[in-house]
Amino acid sequence: MTRPSNRRPDELRPVTLERGVARYAEGSCLVSFGHTRVLCTASLEERGPPWLRGSGRGWVTAEYSMLPRATHERTRREVTSGKPSGRTQEIQRLIGRSLRAVVNLPALGERQITVDCDVLQADGGTRTASITGAWVALHDCLAWMRTRSIISVDPLRDHVAAISCGIHQGKPVLDLDYAEDSAAETDANFVMTGAGGIVEIQGTAEGKPFSEEEFIGLLRLAKSGVSELVALQKAVVAA
Repeated sequence: MTRPSNRRPDELRPVTLERGVARYAEGSCLVSFGHTRVLCTASLEERGPPWLRGSGRGWVTAEYSMLPRATHERTRREVTSGKPSGRTQEIQRLIGRSLRAVVNLPALGERQITVDCDVLQADGGTRTASITGAWVALHDCLAWMRTRSIISVDPLRDHVAAISCGIHQGKPVLDLDYAEDSAAETDANFVMTGAGGIVEIQGTAEGKPFSEEEFIGLLRLAKSGVSELVALQKAVVAA
């Protein structure tokens, strides 16, 4: 079986994480998974959501959007339709849940951090790239807060990253690009922590149902891929 990109079944696309790309954001990261590129910016607000007022807890949330020419043909900006699509809402909720899974929210105080993930170019895996880059942007926002004594402890409890896996031409493969994603028999996204904990798994059979053995194979690939992504996160924030 030859992948369209000529990668090994367990090989990630080239991944880069570039910090500090947005001048005014408290934290930012330009993440690339191959030809997929997402700008992630983290913004601090000195107040939490109204429903948390008086609780002493903070909040981390996310918004996701795709620029009109992120794909082969121009798509309309969702603002022109008056509301985000169901897909957009589902992805931004996933990003928010993934980040909150590794944050000690009471340590934030009654503040909110919003991480915006804007897809500049899409070639499969935009949600997994967004989560991986969003963690870096969030990390830098929290570091910005600590240097200014806004918070006294690091609220981050762990890393979090995400990767796609799928069954393509009958074989499990890691980190699907668009050519594979559009033709895969099974498509799955795995969100995992640096310690190996599972935050969320999204899996869909596009053709015939997949077996438990095939799922275990995808999970094994995902663990390996997330481990590589977390190692890259660690190297980038330590630089």
